[in-house]
Amino acid sequence: MQLDAELLISALADKIGTLPPDTAMIGIHTGGAWAAERLHAKLGVALPLGKLAVTLHRDDFGKIGLHPTKKATEMPFDVEGRHILLVDDVLNTGRTLRAALNEIFDFGRPASVRLAVLVDRGRRELPFAADYIGATMTLDASQELVLKNDDNHLRFDVRTKD
Repeated sequence: MQLDAELLISALADKIGTLPPDTAMIGIHTGGAWAAERLHAKLGVALPLGKLAVTLHRDDFGKIGLHPTKKATEMPFDVEGRHILLVDDVLNTGRTLRAALNEIFDFGRPASVRLAVLVDRGRRELPFAADYIGATMTLDASQELVLKNDDNHLRFDVRTKD
């Protein structure tokens, strides 16, 4: 099964509509950053795009360690008092979002954080809900939804976890 992430991004942009001019957008590495790049352009966000690396805030860091292609956080604006639109590719357990909020608060206290996700799997372990959802999908717990960037075209693949 494949989902066309490009179509989901367009649908998500329509759902979000117009953002207040002082809103900043942040994408979570890696898939969320890819989606945020496209949403940022479609929505015409004036502030530069921020990108979050959440590895060091993950609650499973002790088990999995650093990812071999660890990305760095880029925060090209002041977070303090700012409205933030946080973007991720898949909302699953909520653990990545908890780590993302910790990382954001390392830079300051935002006025608000709203969440946009391409796909909500609905398997929460932590109490998070997205404000904007491209699609909802139910998968077996042994399956994962992975965003791929093939020749600058985003698409989802469903894989069985090892």
